[in-house]
Amino acid sequence: MKALIGAMAAVFMASGANAQTMNAEQFHQRATALKKKGAMAIFSGGEIKALTNEGKAAAAKAREQRLAAVKAGQKPRYCPPEGKHSMDGNEFMNRLGVIPAAERARIDMTEAMTRILIQKFPCPAA
Repeated sequence: MKALIGAMAAVFMASGANAQTMNAEQFHQRATALKKKGAMAIFSGGEIKALTNEGKAAAAKAREQRLAAVKAGQKPRYCPPEGKHSMDGNEFMNRLGVIPAAERARIDMTEAMTRILIQKFPCPAA
């Protein structure tokens, strides 16, 4: 369980991210199945790595999109405070789970991550 939470917390570490390979529903199903393994998840190193890489790629792309919007003089979709911030695996999965399954199936992890960050870090009203 701690391995999964550590992996999900790594979602916000944007360096070294690989390309995304699954939609948000696939990610949710795989992460949920891993979480259900509890302590036995420690033996699922490949799956933890795959989910961690997917989360890192999504976080990196969401950040790139936000910074590009700011640079272009557009309002970003989310507005995190200055400095470091984090989200543990439980919070991440709870926020991902709020997105309806049918919607998760239609969006990639970058869009799911962006929607999660919009809820966590809304921009002030103009």
